Amino acid sequence: MNKLITAIALTSVLALTQACSSLSTISNAEEPKPVAKDNHANKHGEHSDHQKTSSETTIAEAKLTTPLNILPNTTVPLLIDVQDLNGKAVEKFEVFQEKLMHLIVVSDDLQFFDHIHPSYQHNGRFKVSVNFPQAGKYTLFSDYKPAQSLEQISVLKTQVIGESPLDKPINFDRTKTFGKTHINLSSSQDHIKASEEVTLTFDLKDTDTNQPITDLQPYLGEKGHLVIIKKSTPLTASDYIHAHALDSSSEGKVTFMTKFAKSGEYKLWGQFNRNGKIVTADFGIHVRD
Repeated sequence: MNKLITAIALTSVLALTQACSSLSTISNAEEPKPVAKDNHANKHGEHSDHQKTSSETTIAEAKLTTPLNILPNTTVPLLIDVQDLNGKAVEKFEVFQEKLMHLIVVSDDLQFFDHIHPSYQHNGRFKVSVNFPQAGKYTLFSDYKPAQSLEQISVLKTQVIGESPLDKPINFDRTKTFGKTHINLSSSQDHIKASEEVTLTFDLKDTDTNQPITDLQPYLGEKGHLVIIKKSTPLTASDYIHAHALDSSSEGKVTFMTKFAKSGEYKLWGQFNRNGKIVTADFGIHVRD
């Protein structure tokens, strides 16, 4: 009987080991600690000034669990576990911009972008499915707000197996067409400078009429969202800006106010809701010293 019990226990351990071997857990330990943001610090609603944050306001960090081998163009589940600095699960979160978590997924060459919203499971765990279109390295900016605390940003990393595509230069054209939406990007400064406030305006027109669009609806409670990432290796939290539209924008125009901490090349993605369909508009900008 003892031999039978031992055999059953050994079989159970082997089965559990095989089940867990298909997952890979990656924390943001190699990155700077997650940053915390005070959403009420700026009257314009822009909350991207990481330079004003302090490690004392960082109360949580995230760990990413993915399948062991991720293939291009394959939908895979991701698990994100949010823990306090003692490794204990953070259980309660507050809604901001209509969601408990915003997850910005970019390829490290900034050619791919996705803004998705993981669903909360329990005990600090979020789950979401992602399709990575190409091989290479990816960075995920996890944006969440533990209850009664400042908003936190954790930087997570993963990689898709295969040969990475050649790096493409950023396109700095200020006028582009996205489906049936023609967009011109303008700025309050001819030459954007680091550490100076700047307004960025998206002028949206319908391609059929060439008139300002009239079917713009709120996206996550606002006229639009803007994510900006500095071209860097590796990508870190200091390269990430998540801005929100000003209320004073006129018909067909959506304006954001932000500030760039460093000079360099940046890729930005503006997102707008045209009658229920999200238009994602990507542009490139130079920031000077």
